[in-house]
Amino acid sequence: MKLETLAIHAGNIITDSHKPVVQPITLSTTFVHQPDSMIYSRAQNPNRFALESLLAKLEKGKSAAAFSSGNAAGVAVFQALPAGSHIVAPDDMYHGLRNALLTIFDDSLRVTFVDMTDPVQVADAFEAETKLLWIETPSNPLLKISDISRLSKLAKAKGAKVVCDNTFATPVFQNPLLLGADIVMHSSTKYFGGHSDILGGALIAKEEDDFWKKILNVQKTGGAVPSPFDCYYLTRSIKTLPYRMKGHAEHAGVIATFLAQHPKVERVFYPGLLDHPGHEIAANQMTGFGGMLSFLVEGGASEADRVISKLKYFTNATSLGGVESLIERRAASEGPDSKTPQNLIRVSVGLEHLDDLLEDLNEALS
Repeated sequence: MKLETLAIHAGNIITDSHKPVVQPITLSTTFVHQPDSMIYSRAQNPNRFALESLLAKLEKGKSAAAFSSGNAAGVAVFQALPAGSHIVAPDDMYHGLRNALLTIFDDSLRVTFVDMTDPVQVADAFEAETKLLWIETPSNPLLKISDISRLSKLAKAKGAKVVCDNTFATPVFQNPLLLGADIVMHSSTKYFGGHSDILGGALIAKEEDDFWKKILNVQKTGGAVPSPFDCYYLTRSIKTLPYRMKGHAEHAGVIATFLAQHPKVERVFYPGLLDHPGHEIAANQMTGFGGMLSFLVEGGASEADRVISKLKYFTNATSLGGVESLIERRAASEGPDSKTPQNLIRVSVGLEHLDDLLEDLNEALS
């Protein structure tokens, strides 16, 4: 099946004897004991089984594990590492997982943050105890592009696992497992959900090896799993994912070009622009450039806040990937320890009419 067909049909696993067209929601927390049956909903549920089966197929993996949030998914990877392990991670790693490493695992794991766009820096950061290379591409919020294939080969030579955060690209535009990564991570709250109303996370593995089995144990025993409702609605939302992503990317490309030519904008971060430092790599490993962009507005934080306050169709809110356009001054959301420029505005480009979005931005910047 092609991607669009997979998205619609691969998660529709019917177990009801009445054969409904859409898989029903199974709310029961426990199941009758019988051979090869589900036992308890924390360990397995029909709706979660359908979602995980769908995610594995979309990302070209062998197995998937759904979690209650993107952070829960990332933390499960860290929990599966041996105590004392060293991690190499991006210097602009998503702040939620960065904070988890620095505050929850500060006594059990060590991490070195480097510029993932520079393979030399990455190679120099490896140590004898390095067990994991964490890649995030495109990155949040600077839209940096890392060469997944090159970095994966480097990590494999060092005996380290590779996990790639594919939240911004989604499997519509990028398949890290085909480029050498061992595991793909998603905040399914974002584009998978697509409507800003579901919290979730996911991991998809290329192989069902011992490390993956440890992660599955964290999922089952730790219990940070999504509800049947969340699994059902994620599976439903993914049916439109390929078409939504095409719209997000089309709008983002036009808006990025508009902003790059605007006199009040200092710089635009979008890998679809030809002058983006990672454009060539992105063009080679992605089939589209996504719906996220950031830009620096002239005048500092106060001017960035003023621009955001004047917008009508861009909602000043955290998160991304919904059908509505969201915008925020990212440093203000990340807090006082943020490394993000104070005048950087991050945009999750939605599916409103493009002319309305362009007019709105033009008036706010004037």
